[in-house]
Amino acid sequence: MTKKPAKTQITATKTKAAAKKSTTPGRGATVPPPVHAPDARVLDRLWGTVLSRAGANPNESHSARLLSRGTEKVAQKFGEEAVECVIEAVAKHRTALIGESADVLYHLIVLWVDAGLRPEEVWSELSRREGMSGIAEKAARKHSLPGFPTKKIP
Repeated sequence: MTKKPAKTQITATKTKAAAKKSTTPGRGATVPPPVHAPDARVLDRLWGTVLSRAGANPNESHSARLLSRGTEKVAQKFGEEAVECVIEAVAKHRTALIGESADVLYHLIVLWVDAGLRPEEVWSELSRREGMSGIAEKAARKHSLPGFPTKKIP
């Protein structure tokens, strides 16, 4: 009977990395579509709810309270939620990231209502960009907005 050689530290590390890579979606990973999950129409319903509460009593509706405080406060709240989402993503806190992502989407919709945007305007823009390289889309955007330099990360 032949003895199997003991795993070296390098082999064990490679095996763990390969196992992690195959189960953890990340950069370049393909994530299958959700199965039997609620669909994105929940965002349209949420927009309708926020819109219907825009004129409600701020003491009875969080959406009405946010909207009554003005665009600056609505935008600030959206930014705070986005930062919290980023923090949870970097920390790899999956459950907290799900909750913060929901908060970001809610506050984005409040921002849309405040700005008078309708979800279908955003969906149309996403459809227009579908299948287009992000690099090509960004280059096209730069040319369409002369005189408005961006400070975004390239």
